[in-house]
Amino acid sequence: MTATDHVPDDGTPPPVRAAFDAVTWKEIAYLLSNFPLSLIGFVYTAVMVSLAGGLSVTAIGLPLFAGGLFLSRQLGRLERARARLLLGVRIDEPTPMPGPRRSGGFFPWLWASLKDPVAWRTVLFELVRLPWAVLTFSVALTGLFVLWPVLPWVARGLTNADRAMVRGLLSPSDGLERRIAELESDRGVVVDTAAADLRRIERDLHDGAQARLVALAMGLGLAKEKLLEDPEGAALMVDEAHGEVKLALQELRDLARGIHPAVLTDRGLDAALSSVASRCLVPVKVSVDLPARPAEAIEGIAYFVVSELLQNVSKHAGPGARGAAVEVWRSQRRLLIRVSDDGRGGANALAGSGLAGLGERLGAVDGVLVVDSPEGVGTTVTAELPWRNREAA
Repeated sequence: MTATDHVPDDGTPPPVRAAFDAVTWKEIAYLLSNFPLSLIGFVYTAVMVSLAGGLSVTAIGLPLFAGGLFLSRQLGRLERARARLLLGVRIDEPTPMPGPRRSGGFFPWLWASLKDPVAWRTVLFELVRLPWAVLTFSVALTGLFVLWPVLPWVARGLTNADRAMVRGLLSPSDGLERRIAELESDRGVVVDTAAADLRRIERDLHDGAQARLVALAMGLGLAKEKLLEDPEGAALMVDEAHGEVKLALQELRDLARGIHPAVLTDRGLDAALSSVASRCLVPVKVSVDLPARPAEAIEGIAYFVVSELLQNVSKHAGPGARGAAVEVWRSQRRLLIRVSDDGRGGANALAGSGLAGLGERLGAVDGVLVVDSPEGVGTTVTAELPWRNREAA
């Protein structure tokens, strides 16, 4: 292992090497720092639990206990940072505890702080850590003078136990914590997507219908001035303005269709997707097999997904594409969408393309996007959305 090697972060212990490289020296430093930091953490935790526990029958006992558990959280943050720096262990930070204002008042905040599982696991970590820290400190310090030929193996074995202890006691609480982190990330995606959609709508209005309507107003103003002096010229200008009105109305219809088409609201996915397919440059066969209409939000997302995928078919399938297919069906609590074509293939959802953005948008609502696109064979994109009944929306 060279100085540029790193410790894997998937829970697998790194391979044992005999050389005193950078990773080995970091592990030795971690073992030597175990004792002083664990002693500080043990003394603080023991004093905090005994003092706050003894005063819990008084008015200041429980708030003191809550404050002590908050500081225990900070000790856990320090230990995670030390493990990340010296052992290469990457552990997500737990969700911060909300303050009294966000918790709905002092007493709800106090109760949530007293039963905080992250803080209590840190307390347990500090209490059980001290004997192990004494052992690892002694072995590492002695090994530097007596066991140095085998010290890399010894350090690796001891720090693997430390890695397991840190992951077991200082990781986020459970699947709920990880789910909260995912939802916070998804919320950011939803906000960014909504902002991008608003900017797109504003740009389309400004550059399209608004500009055309401004030109229409100017043309009608000139026609009004010529109405008495040159009636024939004014009539021509009015005729041109009439054409501009038709184009502006068409642009507004297209813009409204891109936001939420009326046919989707009135007749559902089958009719709306058939309308989208008719505008594709490749012949498209549409098959929608749904027992009922899903919730409006899910239906709108499904329409958007198919629209984007059929646009990709028109742009990227290539001149050799002979046809495409859209299939929509329900499987238990999921709405499944498959869009396939026999074009050139080679689509990659990880290359920062529109497929990557589509995958992020689906992920924000617990959806999944899977792309299968071998070169020269064609592309099949499968999307999953959670099914929600329209009545419960």
